[in-house]
Amino acid sequence: MDLRGTLNLPDADFTIPMKADLPNLEPRIQAIWNTIGIYDRVLESRAGAPSYVLHDGPAYTNSPIHIGTALNKTLKDFVVKSRTMMGFRCPYVPGFDNHGLPIEQAVMKKFNDQKLKPTDSELRAACREHAEEFVRVQSEQFRRLGVFGMWERPYRTMDYRYEAALVRLFGQLVQKGYVYKGLRPTLWSTASRTALADTEIVYQDHTSTAIYVRFPLRHDYNGFSQKLPNFYTIIWTTTPWTIPANLAVAFNPKALYAIVRVGEDHYLIAVDLVEQVATKLGWSGYEIVTEELGASFEQSTFKHPIYDRDSLCVMADYVTMEDGTGVVHTAPSHGRDDFFTGLKYNLPTPNTVDERGVLTAETGEFEGTFYKDCDTVVVDRLRELGMLLDARPYQHSYPHAERDGQPVIFRATEQWFVALDHDRLRGRMLEEIQKVEWFPSNGRNRIEAMIRNRPDWCISRQRPWGVGVPIFYGAASREPVLDPLVFEMVAEAVDEGGLDAWFSKSAKELLPVDYTHPVTGETEFVKETDVLDVWFDSGATSLCVLSGDVEPLWKENWPADLYLEGSDQHRGWFNASIILGTAINGNAPYKAVLTHGFVNDDQGRKMSKRLGNVVDPVKASDQFGADVLRYWVASVDYSNDVPCSETLLKTFGENYRRVRNTLRFLIGNLQGFDKAHNGGQLLEMDRWIIEQVDLLAADCVGAYERFDFDTAIRSVHDFCVNQLSRGYLDAIKDRMYCDATDSATRRSGQVACFTVLVTLTKLVAPVLVHTAEEIWTRLGDLGLMGGEDARSVHIQRFDVPSKARLEEIEGNGLQVRYAGIIEYRESVFAEFEAWKAAAGVKDSQDVVVTLAETGEALAMLRSFTDEERANLFKMSGVELTEGTGTRTFVLSTYEKCDRCRLRRVDVMPVGEWKLCNRCRPFGEGLIARGEA
Repeated sequence: MDLRGTLNLPDADFTIPMKADLPNLEPRIQAIWNTIGIYDRVLESRAGAPSYVLHDGPAYTNSPIHIGTALNKTLKDFVVKSRTMMGFRCPYVPGFDNHGLPIEQAVMKKFNDQKLKPTDSELRAACREHAEEFVRVQSEQFRRLGVFGMWERPYRTMDYRYEAALVRLFGQLVQKGYVYKGLRPTLWSTASRTALADTEIVYQDHTSTAIYVRFPLRHDYNGFSQKLPNFYTIIWTTTPWTIPANLAVAFNPKALYAIVRVGEDHYLIAVDLVEQVATKLGWSGYEIVTEELGASFEQSTFKHPIYDRDSLCVMADYVTMEDGTGVVHTAPSHGRDDFFTGLKYNLPTPNTVDERGVLTAETGEFEGTFYKDCDTVVVDRLRELGMLLDARPYQHSYPHAERDGQPVIFRATEQWFVALDHDRLRGRMLEEIQKVEWFPSNGRNRIEAMIRNRPDWCISRQRPWGVGVPIFYGAASREPVLDPLVFEMVAEAVDEGGLDAWFSKSAKELLPVDYTHPVTGETEFVKETDVLDVWFDSGATSLCVLSGDVEPLWKENWPADLYLEGSDQHRGWFNASIILGTAINGNAPYKAVLTHGFVNDDQGRKMSKRLGNVVDPVKASDQFGADVLRYWVASVDYSNDVPCSETLLKTFGENYRRVRNTLRFLIGNLQGFDKAHNGGQLLEMDRWIIEQVDLLAADCVGAYERFDFDTAIRSVHDFCVNQLSRGYLDAIKDRMYCDATDSATRRSGQVACFTVLVTLTKLVAPVLVHTAEEIWTRLGDLGLMGGEDARSVHIQRFDVPSKARLEEIEGNGLQVRYAGIIEYRESVFAEFEAWKAAAGVKDSQDVVVTLAETGEALAMLRSFTDEERANLFKMSGVELTEGTGTRTFVLSTYEKCDRCRLRRVDVMPVGEWKLCNRCRPFGEGLIARGEA
């Protein structure tokens, strides 16, 4: 007869459903959060508390979220939620980046598909609509992941107020002397027809046509042109399209150069590269006639290999002996070093390639040739003229536009720049970098190198979808107006009408009535047509958002406590932010910076639709649950590139379920529990597990403070599996199930289970946001939470033990005793498993073990009662004797209790049943009432 129900057993864990139906449960919880305005309630609960500000890097609004952006936003949510539960007020304002080329391209594709050609005004309106749509989509998707924030009032770089703030910021930079317009070689995208900043460039393998070209000597001051016939120098280049722009050849003044006789010709190249060049050009026999310092050829002239004009011999320290010939082809229009060398020697900067990448009339016979086609057209012409010595494919690392993956070119154009060396800005930034805490620490070296080596920041772009550079020029003089009053008037107009106010209104409408140029006295003006770089938009967020426009408390907390983005942002957002922050406010806009890697598949491959290895975070949430996805985020080493796949999510789903099932079991043990009964004396094992969870809390909160989410969630998982499921909960199951409902032993266990459950629920809340909320709600349903405690778990604070509590735990010896018996028990279990298999025994309750020990081991075992040892070892009995560490297993001779299923020495007949001393009153009560 099964007496479990008949003999008045208290409800146990199997009565609490709590099915892990996350895909259906999570949206229901989120609907409640939306109804009550959960994040506002969280902020209200921290009114007056010290603040902790994680400033959100704005997500680009051109598409739905992907697994990389999900990783980023979830990590941020861990920080915000864990810092909130540490007691901080954490105002988290989500940001969205809305201007720029990718949105413009996506919108233009829609127009092209409809065979429509929009005006710039129509294009801007469509771009704004496109961006607004994806602000809505991304907001919903991030909320589906359980991310808290001010979703109803985010900051958006296309908001009129924000665009006006950018105008004011530009004006501030002008007044401080950081902004200038100049002709400079910039990285130029021929595909997008705009200048790019170094931060928008990635380097990829590229195959170019590499050529060796000879330049005939026209005049030198050494007399070689008269002494030696057929005298040339040789250059090597991978950009044949720049040959028409050549104006000079550069030598290293301190290097030795050899005059090499090859047949009837003489070639001037670096001594260190003679052998290499000879091999490449197939010189079967050659002779070095003499050697001269590079400096001796300064101001000599060579003939351009195609045109009848001079190519001046110039000196440059950047000429190296690593490859080529030691003589560098110099085209001031198409290279940074070339440009500044040209300035030094008063060389012109002709416009030889237009914005499309097509050669101009300046190149004569090559006018109208696309620059890539010069690999054939220019090379063939050099060959025809006898100036080409070699041409072959050459694979090398080459700059490409990050947005579209297309190669870029250097092209000298007039652009607006931020001067990084004005007022020691670069040096001050490098000093600020040392004050910032970097996670991981090598981030400091990365950004330091980038700031140290980057050129002035090109902040102008030649596109319609962006904030206009707010500059007026005198119509006749082209002298820019740099009047603070004008910048403010433009800002006010943009604040009212957005960026279209700049583009749609005339200069006369925007300027004060009868305005005259402060420098030239002109009264007629034209507007700048360029727009600001989108990195200027996003780099300004700390100044525009943290200024207090969105969240007033933030104004008192600049700089932000933390920036958290992908590691690529060392050259992007972190970089632009520290430039503008240091220029305007004098210091970095962040106290700490944390970076994460990219997401690959579980084979280390980049995710792509072609490979079919893409993980959609929203679909994954709907399949596995957002909490499982969040468990994955917390478990990976985010400081490096991380793997993700459906298989991995299933694996992490199993880990999640172990934690969930443990919490479920703890809830099951609380049926009938009343917190008013908490004052009783706790059993030693219950005191031990409470100490254990206190130690766990200290470790986990410490891990959260270090942004070590893996340690936090793994510690909770291991605690649930080892200390709870395989240890404590297994040991107390008997008394929780079979002791009288109001017995001191069961109440003691319930106090411990409640304490452990509350602490664990808070510890997992930053990661398992929905599961923790569900548990908290169920505790309320059981009447165990009331008043302020009944509100969301996300309003609670971590249960962090005090220093005195930790000292008490360390000093009382309880942890040492239990650690000893748990370790000892594992070794006994290992021997028992082997014996059990040989003996054909299935249930450990049918076995008595005799432990023969001496010294400390025996003393430790004797410090536990017979009943405690039996429960801990899950056996009918654990007998002790002095001996040499042997373990003897025998079948128990005790009867089995029909109620609790334990074999104990005190089991005796009661009516038709066999019951132990503990269960006997239940049987006798049934008999007395005639219910047996």
